[in-house]
Amino acid sequence: MRTILPLKAIRRLALAATRYQRAMTLGVRVVARDADGAILLVRHTYLRGWYLPGGAVDAGETLAEAALRELREETGVLPGAGAAAELFAIYHNRRDHLRDHVALYRLSAVLVPEGALRPNREIREARFFAVDALPEETTPATRRRLAELAGESEIAPLW
Repeated sequence: MRTILPLKAIRRLALAATRYQRAMTLGVRVVARDADGAILLVRHTYLRGWYLPGGAVDAGETLAEAALRELREETGVLPGAGAAAELFAIYHNRRDHLRDHVALYRLSAVLVPEGALRPNREIREARFFAVDALPEETTPATRRRLAELAGESEIAPLW
């Protein structure tokens, strides 16, 4: 004998599927500069290339809190005295998910405590680079963001 789901159960399943399809993911990236204006980049253990530090926004935290947390977790670098993460732009990242968005923050003064920039489970390497001497493997999206920050190109809506 075949069991037929009650209409109420079918509606709940349909709503759950809709929420899953409409779920938005939100991430952050940080352009952190040292006293000489060099840019902090990271190489992940699970991806190729050099990226701006960043990651997912956790439930209950603001975008700025997530940016500073990710910077600290990935590199050990902290905001300098009186420095605050400043929102630069928000982008749509269609590459991984149709509803993924990335907030780009900039931080013009940082503190690099002893022990920072050491490799960890997620980050193979973290280093500061002069803007005109970025590693060859710097990702295209990272290069686009840096060009936008420098005023060399318009801010694009897509990551």
